[in-house]
Amino acid sequence: MSGNGNGNGNGNGSGPARLRGLRAARLAAAAVVPGELALVLCLVAGVRPPGWLLAVAEALVLGVLVLEAAVLRGLYAGQRAGGAAPRAALLGAVRAVVPAPVRRLLLHELRAGAALVRWVLRRPPHGVRPGDLGAAYTGPQTAMMYGMAFVSVIETVALGFLIPWPAVHRVVLVLDLYGVALVLAMHAACVTRPHVVRPDGSLRIRYGALFDLTVPPDAVASVRVDRRYPEGRLVTVSEDGVLDLIVGSQTTVTLELSRPLGFTRPLGARAEARTIRFHADDPRALVAALRQPAPP
Repeated sequence: MSGNGNGNGNGNGSGPARLRGLRAARLAAAAVVPGELALVLCLVAGVRPPGWLLAVAEALVLGVLVLEAAVLRGLYAGQRAGGAAPRAALLGAVRAVVPAPVRRLLLHELRAGAALVRWVLRRPPHGVRPGDLGAAYTGPQTAMMYGMAFVSVIETVALGFLIPWPAVHRVVLVLDLYGVALVLAMHAACVTRPHVVRPDGSLRIRYGALFDLTVPPDAVASVRVDRRYPEGRLVTVSEDGVLDLIVGSQTTVTLELSRPLGFTRPLGARAEARTIRFHADDPRALVAALRQPAPP
């Protein structure tokens, strides 16, 4: 039966229908980006959206995922029928349906979930090898994240008493627990993915699973402790190439580059920086390690 279904799907009747389904899936996936990005930025900034808004947003995301799963199944079957290997067919179907920003957001949530497991199990920090200096940067946001998680738990318990319908209560409970897990996962990603100074003088600047930039030694012109309180989003780039990676409304290290350095924004857009300002809980230790001459 599956062979006949695939054959008909590749035939005269369902080509336009499949194309319409693909367009609908891409539009639905693209519509998720502003909502998911707004949710992530709110959590990073310490603003917790109302519970009903989280419930509506995640319900819409669930609907989009169901639609995409149906379209992906058809595309995967079509590529497999054309002789593609399973992995290549799956990757091709995902790239055809899911826009790059959505893929990056989903990948961020998966990495944050893995970071939460690493954090709970007390595994070594991600990407920190023997001889490296791991520089934490979560100090300004730790109390805020725990406060948001605590408020989420209180809201979940309160809604358990206020909602009289068991089915609605179960749905809201799952969504609220997901909200709590998302807050903890974002914080865990920041804890388990610190900045890294390597013995060769290279610097890896990170913010959880959202931002990752490696600065090679020959690109470092100067570095200094420099506490600032810039305004803006998590990743802000000025017209003159100053990149601010803001944590808790502050940065503590300024890195001047000897040449422009390209980087990837959280949603996949490319940009260049000539100066990087970022936060480290112990900026003096990071600056001292970066100024230390590399071994021959």
